[in-house]
Order: sequence, then C-alpha cells, then structure tokens
Amino acid sequence: MTFKLKTLVTATTTAALLSAPAFAAMTATATTDLNFRAGPGAQYKTLGTIGADESVTVEGCIGAGDWCKVEVNGQSGWAYSPYLTTPVNDEPVLIYQNQKQLDIETVTYDETSTGEAALAGGTFGALAGSLIVGGPAAIAAGAVLGMAGGAAADPDPVTVTYVTEHPVEPVWLDGEVVVGAGIPDNIETYEIPDSDFQYINVNSETVIVNPEDRRIVKIIR
Repeated sequence: MTFKLKTLVTATTTAALLSAPAFAAMTATATTDLNFRAGPGAQYKTLGTIGADESVTVEGCIGAGDWCKVEVNGQSGWAYSPYLTTPVNDEPVLIYQNQKQLDIETVTYDETSTGEAALAGGTFGALAGSLIVGGPAAIAAGAVLGMAGGAAADPDPVTVTYVTEHPVEPVWLDGEVVVGAGIPDNIETYEIPDSDFQYINVNSETVIVNPEDRRIVKIIR
C-alpha cells in the first residue's frame, strides 16, 4: 500500500489538529514491519513485531518524540515514531515531529520499574551514527518499501544461509532497524560471495543490504 503523506501546513489540517481533544489516545498505523519494544530505544528487548499497516493505540511519546508508548493487542510497549502515522482529515500524518500539533501526551520512561529485564542481551555500544530513513518526516510505506524493493530482487536462500553462518560484530546506530532504512556511508558492510548483496549487523540484528543505495532489503530474524 502506498501512502501519500501530508505535511502539517494547510489551514484545514492545522484547524483539525488544533480542535482535537488534548492528550486523547489515538490510533496510529505502522508504515512497515516495526519492532515492538520493552522500552524507548533499540537497546531494549523486542516484544514482537507490529506488522505493516497494523493499527496500534498511542498512549503518549517521550519528550523528543522519537519513541512512543503504544498498546498492541492489550500489551503496552514502545515503537519508533518515524514509522507511525495517524489519520487527519482522512490523510496519514506522521507522528514524528508532530507530537505537539497532534496533542499527543508527553510521557516518561521509568527504567527502575523494569530494570535489566527490559534490556536486550549483550552490551549496547556507543552509537556510531544514525540509520538513514530518507528524512524521518518524509517516511511512508510506499517510499520506504519502494526504495528497498524496487532496487534489487529478494536475497536467495544461499545468500541468507551464508549471512546466518558468518556472523559479524554489531554496529550501534540510532533509530530502528526496518526494511528500507539506510546504512550511513562511513559504516562498513560485508561482501557476500557470488551475491549482489552485502550484509551487516545493526543493533544486534543481522541485515542484508543493497550496496547500490545501502538500504536494508531483508532482516534476518
């Protein structure tokens, strides 16, 4: 499904946003398969996956707005807001950077209430950069999946097997690992014999990359 995102600049949209009830829970839709995490960051455990086009209830977002507390099938967790949209006048609007305009409640995360149990296994290292998402405010399912899917065919089973059997050390990048996200130019990716693809481990998730545009085409889970 291709989404046409509207920026929050038209008078009609602005009026609709200003008239919305303050801090009301809202429904949002994931623009791609998205990790559902125990805390607001890639260092927290993955509780599951929010499927592309799946709806969630947004309970609030942290101050910076990058991560939102959401409810999925009765379970609370966290999702990365550049991949969440909510309808305004029947048009999908990104939650990212629009928290105030959408009257989304600002929430905090109390790490003491979850402790180490919420953290993913292993050590989350120093960030080497950020995953490229084509400008977070411009993300849409059609744009992301189009860049990822249109550039190259899906990796074949031989490629996936090689990547699985030849693990590499993780690189830590700000953001969320999704199909279509880009790897910064200064980050090394690894060759795959007899394949047009390369691979890398980002935030403890092994991904296959199209070297032409350095976009993630497959996540090995």
